[in-house]
Amino acid sequence: MAAAATRLSSQKGSSNPRGLFSSPEKRSLILSLALVLLTVTVYLPVGNNAFINFDDNQYIVKNPHVTSGLNWDTVQWAFTSFDAANWHPLTWISHAIDFELFGMNAAGHHFENVLLHALNAVLLFLIFKTITGFAGRSWMLAVLFAVHPLNVEAVAWAAERKTVLSVLFFLLATWAYTRHVRKPTTKSYASVAVLYLVALLAKPQVIIFPFALLLLDVWPLKRARLFASVPDGKSIRKTTAEPFSSLVVEKLPLFALSALSAAITLMAQHAGHAVRTTSEFPVSSRFENAIVAYLKYLRDAVWPHHLAPIYPPDVNLSAWKIAFAAAALVGISVLVALRRRAAPYLAFAWLWFLGTLFPMIGIVQVGEQSRADRYMYIPLVGVLVAAIWLLADLLARFKRGVFPATCLFVTVAGALSISTYRQVSLWRDSETLWKYTLSVTKDNYMAEDNFAQDLAHQGRTEEALIHFHRALSLHNYEPSQLLAFGAYEQNNGYLADAIKRYQQAFDNATDASMRAIALSNIGSAYLDMKDAEHAKASFHEALRLDPNNVPALIGSGLIGQREGNLTSAIAEYTKAVAIKPSDLGYELLGRALQQSGRSSEANSAFQKAQQLSPDMNQTRTAADHLLTH
Repeated sequence: MAAAATRLSSQKGSSNPRGLFSSPEKRSLILSLALVLLTVTVYLPVGNNAFINFDDNQYIVKNPHVTSGLNWDTVQWAFTSFDAANWHPLTWISHAIDFELFGMNAAGHHFENVLLHALNAVLLFLIFKTITGFAGRSWMLAVLFAVHPLNVEAVAWAAERKTVLSVLFFLLATWAYTRHVRKPTTKSYASVAVLYLVALLAKPQVIIFPFALLLLDVWPLKRARLFASVPDGKSIRKTTAEPFSSLVVEKLPLFALSALSAAITLMAQHAGHAVRTTSEFPVSSRFENAIVAYLKYLRDAVWPHHLAPIYPPDVNLSAWKIAFAAAALVGISVLVALRRRAAPYLAFAWLWFLGTLFPMIGIVQVGEQSRADRYMYIPLVGVLVAAIWLLADLLARFKRGVFPATCLFVTVAGALSISTYRQVSLWRDSETLWKYTLSVTKDNYMAEDNFAQDLAHQGRTEEALIHFHRALSLHNYEPSQLLAFGAYEQNNGYLADAIKRYQQAFDNATDASMRAIALSNIGSAYLDMKDAEHAKASFHEALRLDPNNVPALIGSGLIGQREGNLTSAIAEYTKAVAIKPSDLGYELLGRALQQSGRSSEANSAFQKAQQLSPDMNQTRTAADHLLTH
């Protein structure tokens, strides 16, 4: 009895000092919690960040479906909408849930992104720890992923929820795949497919998932016969390697999901007019930009300096830049190929970087940016794997202990964390973000435009116009955008500038309807200048091009009413409200009828104006302004 008691006492006492790390599971739990704590700490500034005027309005602030919260109508809309030139129903639902929880409190939306990013880092750690057997390297990989500044855009930008959400399910599907590899069953494969489908419902950028699995099959899983004899790593699969072709066949259902998602995405982007034509972006320039962009992405992964939310397209890439980038890419590829057996992780890392970035590299040009930091959220993993595993190999070759590696890792992770902390603060509000962007990029018309819109929203008209004009000098805008610029100038009293802008829209327009709109706007500006002669000519020409142009009909009616030609005014107003009923149109018609002594008809028009108007006092004020100025 005494001996037994002594043994129990000894066992109990010996377990305490190492209880916290007494098993791999506990160690993984502690390391995972440390990852979450580190990620939240680095991203703490998001608590002070507001929504910005870069997609946040479209995705959250001014989206009536999202701001109605989570309900059946929102879910139906999410699955049937091509809003924002995308089909990502899970993302819409996620935003609706956040609005249900946090309303317009931007901090809640931002911290949700941070939490998802932290979970992604944890999953990355657990997946690579399982498939490589290297817990230390895998944790370093996850830490650098969590604190790398290239990922700030995907996390600190509320509207970019789709990236962190889709990658969460991408990684969960990868985790399920590692379980399937251990014990292949129909059920385990189905779980992979379902999680991948959910990832696609959040953002189609994960269509490279089957390709990523094939890379994992080669290294480190060593399922493919290609590198089955390479001793690096600790494969979790003990059976004989399989022909690579059979692994491709195994993933055909996943490739089918990718193809379906790609087709739906192209439909959505065409519906939203986001896909650029070859006349706007020639095929040759797309390939040139892609070559240079690959190298710039690699540079930013190694040295993340002057990162920005928008990089303007470089339409005139010099030949030496293209040649240098191409030579660098080919050179790295050759080196990786030569080391494919001695260091298979380099081939994995390089192909992961090239392949997972390919859908966003710009061959199919969506939008006008030359590249975007958020596109590196998945490809960055390849760069980090190469750096960490290569460093470990070099230290082992030169028989250096863990101390130099630890010092280097802490230094790099610390520097990246500080940079990320600062970068997150730059997303505090629109003004801060665009001021910074203009300071680190050149000839950035998109940043100039967004900055001008924010200044205009603040009522800082003079400053806004400076940046609007800079944007106009840097880019050949479409007629509809020129009309918007002109309207802002007109509304703020810059009538001559507005007429110039409308004329520019008229000159650039190719269809009669758009030209008619430009002419009616020119007439409206001339009316504000009290130049009835030019206004009348502009309205007349607009109606010649498009007899159903409502603003021109209203404008012609105003000129007739001001000149005392009530018959003409009534005719023009009547036609205008028949085409497009409006409170202002009926109010003007009622006044013209009243002036001509047709009281009964005038009262009927006023009643219709009352029915259509959300604020009748405001409608009457607008009518007074039009008739007296």
